[in-house]
Amino acid sequence: MAGFLKRIWWFLWKSNHPLSWIANIVIAFVVIKFVFYPLLGFLLGTSYPIVAVVSGSMEHDGDFEKWWNSIAVCSKSACLQKDFYMEHNITKEVFMRFPFKNGFNKGDIMILVGVEPEELKIGDILVFRDGQKDPIIHRIVKKWKVDGKWYFQTKGDHNLQSITGLKLNEVGISEERIVGKAVFRIPYLGWIKILFVKFIGLFKGR
Repeated sequence: MAGFLKRIWWFLWKSNHPLSWIANIVIAFVVIKFVFYPLLGFLLGTSYPIVAVVSGSMEHDGDFEKWWNSIAVCSKSACLQKDFYMEHNITKEVFMRFPFKNGFNKGDIMILVGVEPEELKIGDILVFRDGQKDPIIHRIVKKWKVDGKWYFQTKGDHNLQSITGLKLNEVGISEERIVGKAVFRIPYLGWIKILFVKFIGLFKGR
């Protein structure tokens, strides 16, 4: 038995055989998915402690001023981003104090923490489910309470208007759909997931 375990150890950590590399990748995947990820989720209080940004809905075109004065859609007509936020009583000075005030990019990794609905604030980056495969990550622009339950309205910084809350026929994003709040960004690391999913998709499409 000891000899068998020794050969396995040598194969995994000393051998340069291609199968050894494959085995190490599989082991790393299993450890990350079934040990590290759940443990991190437990510590951070969310089932999604790490998410990859898979869309450009939070990107800013150019610097803050260019984005702030770019096209948006207000309640009744076309307007500018600054007008949209003013409709929600969010001035430029207030927005500049928000976390991730310059947005973030497709391919970034966001670290999340679990949070009680009443603790969420206007401007926080909310991650929630909306009937899609991947959770949505947008900024809170409004919150309110109905019959003891919190609801939220969000908007992707890059989006022309707020469109969330419609797919599940709700007046807003209910607290049950909240995954967590983004607190830290790791630039571009999420492209590993995005490219891997696209690579797998190539084979599924054949």
